Amino acid sequence: MRLVIARCSVDYAGRLTAHLPSAPRLILVKADGSVSIHADDRAYKPLNWMSPPCTLKEGSGDDAGVWTVINKAGEKLIITMEEVLHDSSHELGVDPGLIKDGVEAHLQELLADRIETLGEGYTLIRREYMTAIGPVDILCRDADGQTVAVEIKRRGEIDGVEQLTRYLELLNRDPHLSPVKGIFAAQEIKPQARVLATDRGIGCAVLDYDALRGIEDDKLRLF
Repeated sequence: MRLVIARCSVDYAGRLTAHLPSAPRLILVKADGSVSIHADDRAYKPLNWMSPPCTLKEGSGDDAGVWTVINKAGEKLIITMEEVLHDSSHELGVDPGLIKDGVEAHLQELLADRIETLGEGYTLIRREYMTAIGPVDILCRDADGQTVAVEIKRRGEIDGVEQLTRYLELLNRDPHLSPVKGIFAAQEIKPQARVLATDRGIGCAVLDYDALRGIEDDKLRLF
C-alpha cells in the first residue's frame, strides 16, 4: 500500500463530473490497483475513488505531479499535486479477512443448508470458497448453471458491496467459473448499499434469521 499526503485538487470524469478543490488530502494506492482520496473526517468513506481494475499513470515533464487513474470503463480520476507532504509504501501481505460474528457465521451455515431459498434450482458449490483475497461466503449455481457468489452480512452496508465487487472481479477471471454474478445477502440492507449493488448488477437478498432457522414462515425476499 502506498500512502501519499499532499495538497491536491481532484477531477473525476465519467458518467458524471466532479471536482474537489485544492486541499490537503490522503491518497491511498492499494495493491489491488484501487485509488481513493480521503479527508480528515467522514470516517472510512473516501471523497472520491476508483475501484480496480484500473491503471495509474504519473505524469512527467510539464505534467509532473499529475496522476491519471483510468478504469476499464474509461472513466478518469485526475489528481493534480501541488505539494507532496508525505509519500511512503508498505507491504501488508495477504489479509486473513474479517472474522464473522456468531450471527453472520450461522446465517452462512443456514443459507448453505437451504440454498434453494435463493431461488428454485440453486445448488451449493461450497461455503468459504477461498480466493487470493479471502474467502467468498457461499459459491453456488443458479437454475441455469451460472456461478453465483454470495456475500453475507448481518447489516448490509457499502463496504460489504465493495468487498463482494472485489471477489466478483477476481472470480470472473477464472474461465472455469465465469460468468459469475453476485448476491449481497443481509438481515438489513442500507439504502445506499442497495443503490450501489444495483448499479453494479449485484442482487440483494434480505435474510430472515428466524425463518431460516425454521421458527417462522419460510421466507427470503430476493430483490
